[in-house]
Amino acid sequence: MVIHKVTDPEFAPYGKVLQDYDLKDLLKEMAHTPLPEDVIYVPSVEGLESLGAAKDFQNRAFGGLPIQIGYCNGNNHSLNAVEYHRSSEINVAVNDLVLLLGRQQDIEEDDTYDTAKIEAFLVPAGTAIEVYATTLHYAPCNAEDDGFRCVVILPRGTNTELDFEAGSGREDRLITAKNKWLNAHQEAKIEGAFEGLKGENITI
Repeated sequence: MVIHKVTDPEFAPYGKVLQDYDLKDLLKEMAHTPLPEDVIYVPSVEGLESLGAAKDFQNRAFGGLPIQIGYCNGNNHSLNAVEYHRSSEINVAVNDLVLLLGRQQDIEEDDTYDTAKIEAFLVPAGTAIEVYATTLHYAPCNAEDDGFRCVVILPRGTNTELDFEAGSGREDRLITAKNKWLNAHQEAKIEGAFEGLKGENITI
């Protein structure tokens, strides 16, 4: 599979590289977060949200909306699923990592999605990117043997437990957490997820 860079023009439909953010303290604090053999996602970490960069991202990237700053760390080589939100997501790569991305517009009327449309992008260490709301994404993949650490910034409450019962109609059946619509591959065996990904469970 061809792996583009986020600085390549192919990335433009999915997001953009963010400039002029001071990431030094954020990257330093992330060095203390766990790096498991599988994947861990923590939506909100007080130690990250208390840094000066948090206010900068809140005001400049989210127009003053309350945000949460967490991380997705570990080791992964497969697509497994895609998700999207009703808002952009900010990622900061602590070390090199690869994102597998698609477009919400390519989801079919029956909520299926052809994984052949997925594209891969290398996010270099120390790079902050905006991933647009219509971009399908999931956990990063390894670009290096020793795993990845990735900062994840979203509107506060995203990816937290539902306090309402999701419906069973089109798209409603994809809601698995607040502001999270998830579409899985059957090989991933994600409990409770709609399995609408068709084709290869892409690995890199």
